[in-house]
Amino acid sequence: MMNDELKNLGHMTPPAPSSEARARALALAMQAFEAAENSLAAPQGTAAHRRQSSIFNRLWSPIMNRKFLAGSALATLLVVPAAAFLTLELTRNGLPVDTGEQQIEVVGKDASKGSETKGAIAAKPASDVAADKQLTPEASSTVAEAEAEIAVKRETGIVADDAYGIVRERHAAPSPAGGIEMLAGGSAMRTMPAPSIVPSDIMPPQEENRDRFSSGETNPVKSVTTDPVSTFSADVDTASYSFVRKALMAGEMPDPDSVRVEEMINYFPYDWPGPESEAEPFKATVTVLPTPWNANTRLMHVGIKGYDVVAAAAPRANLVFLIDVSGSMDEPDKLPLLKSAFRLLVDKLKPEDTVSIVTYAGNAGTVLEPTAIKDKAKILAAIDTLQPGGSTAGAQGLEAAYDLAERAFVKGGVNRIMLATDGDFNVGPSSDEDLKATIEQKRKSGIFLSVLGFGRGNYNDALMQTLAQNGNGTASYIDTLAEAQKSLVEEAGSSLFPIAKDVKFQVEFNPREIAEYRLIGYETRALKREDFNNDRVDAGDIGSGHRVTAIYEITPKGSPAVLNDDLRYGAAPATQQADPAEKSGELAFLKIRYKKPDGNTSSLITTPVTEENAVPSLQQAGQDVRFSVAVAAFGQKLRGTDAVSAYPYGSILDLAASAKGEDTYGYRAEFLNLVRLAKSLGGE
Repeated sequence: MMNDELKNLGHMTPPAPSSEARARALALAMQAFEAAENSLAAPQGTAAHRRQSSIFNRLWSPIMNRKFLAGSALATLLVVPAAAFLTLELTRNGLPVDTGEQQIEVVGKDASKGSETKGAIAAKPASDVAADKQLTPEASSTVAEAEAEIAVKRETGIVADDAYGIVRERHAAPSPAGGIEMLAGGSAMRTMPAPSIVPSDIMPPQEENRDRFSSGETNPVKSVTTDPVSTFSADVDTASYSFVRKALMAGEMPDPDSVRVEEMINYFPYDWPGPESEAEPFKATVTVLPTPWNANTRLMHVGIKGYDVVAAAAPRANLVFLIDVSGSMDEPDKLPLLKSAFRLLVDKLKPEDTVSIVTYAGNAGTVLEPTAIKDKAKILAAIDTLQPGGSTAGAQGLEAAYDLAERAFVKGGVNRIMLATDGDFNVGPSSDEDLKATIEQKRKSGIFLSVLGFGRGNYNDALMQTLAQNGNGTASYIDTLAEAQKSLVEEAGSSLFPIAKDVKFQVEFNPREIAEYRLIGYETRALKREDFNNDRVDAGDIGSGHRVTAIYEITPKGSPAVLNDDLRYGAAPATQQADPAEKSGELAFLKIRYKKPDGNTSSLITTPVTEENAVPSLQQAGQDVRFSVAVAAFGQKLRGTDAVSAYPYGSILDLAASAKGEDTYGYRAEFLNLVRLAKSLGGE
């Protein structure tokens, strides 16, 4: 029975709301409220018998009770200036201000369980609320006004819905850095800034890379029939290896033009046999071995070791430090590193050696007159005072440095200018040809020039090579203090004390045994065939204990790897008598021409290359030979040489690791890491 009555009641239509009844109820409620308010005792501490906030309530309550939208507009007028002021103060204090939308998380209390609950605030659209119930016209009007007010407050941040869909009013402005804010009703709201996404069109542009390198085509494969002779200058520079290392350590592949394979090979110390006396300044060791990247060719490996001058017998040194202190040197890997490097060199010199310092930036200036190393404190103090600033007047600095070197000239000693710069010669007569002419002229007086390069992004490698090659000096690139230790301390004898100048190499291949050849590297050191016997043609220098390595890839006669067809009209008649040298089994004939440091007439050293110099397998070659071949393969691959395109970095790594041998200073271990980096960056 009871259930039937309940069902009947559930199906009954509720009476329509009466506006008159609503008005009567509202009037009675207001009368009761005013009576209760008049009967309240005045709080202590107020002389006017009302609460201190009553003035604000008297102004605010009627507005909010009679017209919700007017109250919302007033609240907006108050909140917006406050938010602007808060943003300005945060900006002044360097705090992040997120102008994007905020993700809001509410931490509330469950009334029934007393447990902490969390939920993401999701504002319920007004359309969804209206769809929940069918309202009378009067009620719909009231609800519409309330929904409009809430919508305005949501936009201005005055209110937010909690995790249960209940609208709660904020008690504090949103924190731009994220944080916890209290909501009306006791709930806590944690605001978290939305991820800041910078549009791609306003991303800061990458700094332009203005490094400059000498571009040259990789040496081609030459036919012995038409070009049996190869001639090139010695090169003991190592700058390319350091630059390649810096690029790879920065996570990028090096510019192919920056890769000079011979400089990478010659970076490492090898234990080639040296000459027994100073009468013959260097000795050549030749090894013929299979090519690891081509089973149908062979490698002819030439290792040169210079005579090692005993430190006690080294001549006096007159050094001029020509230091670039222009504005472009104001970077950690430039002037600060330069100063540390020269401090290392000063500690290496003997007490009777002298040092002068010239700087240039806008115009040249003498920082230190020729000073003996025994007064080391004065020299180091002068180095410490160097500061960057101004543009680069390199030509003026060179002139001032040569003047100081001439004033302190040591007859029979070492007179050398050591230019330290990032290569940015942008003021004065700065063309390569003008500087080259000046250096060539000064070189004849016995004052040589070496170059130390620093920094990236503005490095003028092409100019550094021009200056060093024409100044009878070396070019090094200093990217770390460890490299400064290697170049200026461990190899100081090689860098400062020459044992031979104008060193040239010439190889003639036997056409009966060799069909083709290719010189690996030395593209910028190529000479004409006739330059070999011309003593007026300048070439590279070799210092005390220097090691020079050259590698040819040679193709035996009849090998399937031959690339050039035989000449139709150039073949020798079959009846022509072969030269005895051709029948002897010689593969090639090596010639080395050089001058003594103070001489003007060259001398000649010759070495025949035969099968006695050959080893049947790669594993039977010496450790140093195999390691240098691995470096040659790595350099060619970085340069993009077609001959090694199919030879992976993994094979290079295996070859180098198997030939690592004794590694006192860790140079070879570092090389293995560079190969791994290139392998990763190259996508293998």
